[in-house]
Amino acid sequence: MLSALYEPLTENTSVLIALSLILFSGFLLTRLTKRLHLPNVSGFILAGMIIGPHALGLVPHQIVDRMGFVSDIALAFIAFGVGKFFRKKTLKKTGWGVIVITVMESLLAGVLISLAMYFIFGLPSAFSLLLGAIATATAPASTMMTINQYHAKGEFVDTLLQVAALDDVVCLLAFSVASALVNSHDTGVTAVLDIVLPIVYNLLAICLGFVCGWLLARLLRPTTRSRDNRLILVVAMLLGLSGLCALVDISPLLSCMVFGASYINLTRDKALFHQLNGFTPPVMSIFFIVSGMNLDIRLLGTVGIIGVSYFFIRILGKYGGAYLGARATHAPPEIRKYLGLALIPQAGVAIGLAFLGQRLLPPAVGNMLLTIILASSVLYELIGPACAKLALTLSGAIPKEHLKNPPPHSPDETDDEETP
Repeated sequence: MLSALYEPLTENTSVLIALSLILFSGFLLTRLTKRLHLPNVSGFILAGMIIGPHALGLVPHQIVDRMGFVSDIALAFIAFGVGKFFRKKTLKKTGWGVIVITVMESLLAGVLISLAMYFIFGLPSAFSLLLGAIATATAPASTMMTINQYHAKGEFVDTLLQVAALDDVVCLLAFSVASALVNSHDTGVTAVLDIVLPIVYNLLAICLGFVCGWLLARLLRPTTRSRDNRLILVVAMLLGLSGLCALVDISPLLSCMVFGASYINLTRDKALFHQLNGFTPPVMSIFFIVSGMNLDIRLLGTVGIIGVSYFFIRILGKYGGAYLGARATHAPPEIRKYLGLALIPQAGVAIGLAFLGQRLLPPAVGNMLLTIILASSVLYELIGPACAKLALTLSGAIPKEHLKNPPPHSPDETDDEETP
């Protein structure tokens, strides 16, 4: 393997060379995906799969294993950006409809998976419940990056990002209940703490996110604050929030999203979000390429008919639930028809929960659950960005002139919407 080339190098040299290879590979693969009119995210994930330890081995396992912190940093930046779409003006437009759509598309996917695993394949109830709970999750990262790449805007984008963000709330609640039921089946006692503790941690993280938004609004109030200091303060707070969430083993998505939402509502300052977007492209590319390096394509051959069924039933549940929820709330036709297409990606949170679920089940069944999630994530992350682009295109969220030639991103650009 080419990873043997790292053996005579010092640790610092190895990491720096690996980072250089990661960024260069992402750049080269996005030249290809651009010609194929695919989102950059697809190129990043493919680059990671090619140079990672499961293929060419240009970046060895020991370096990939030490880059887990990149995921938390990237998710923090993504969630903060999603918070911008939770402005009062936007929430008044979407109202309770977003919550109804989120609950229906999440739970329909989870219920269909659980029923199929238990009644069709005859798998244990514990396995079926946990797999169904994990199926509710949606990864907003690739969708968010596709939206940024093509400068997609409008009600469809606002609804999509709010639904994708709230998905994690539903997923965490569903997994907490499912894991408590699994534990009670094994011990005969329902452990209340197994349900309550993750919810309490997430509520505390949400409160902390609001405090950070209020504090940042106060700190950035002086008009003399330099652009450099503005960036330093928001990055410092995002890293601190991510660290505290990692301490209690929860996702930073919710707290950082509330951080962004509280800041935009308190200040109406969209310039900070644009400035942060200009800072994050290298971090985002590293995140997606590292994600690709963790995906072993060989797993696809081990999941069998159960894994294939999971892959398609979850898509059916997401699309059907989004359609029914949008129809029940009288959402516009483009949201009813195309929202489900953009909810396909599944990675970060689902993979983390799969590792937790593996420990709750007997070894053989637990390994099967983890393998199904890891293997399906390969396909979801490959087709997800393309499906998100298709949904954004069909809904009219991407301007026609941006489809073939996305405009270069400028951190100083302003939204078309007037400031509320």
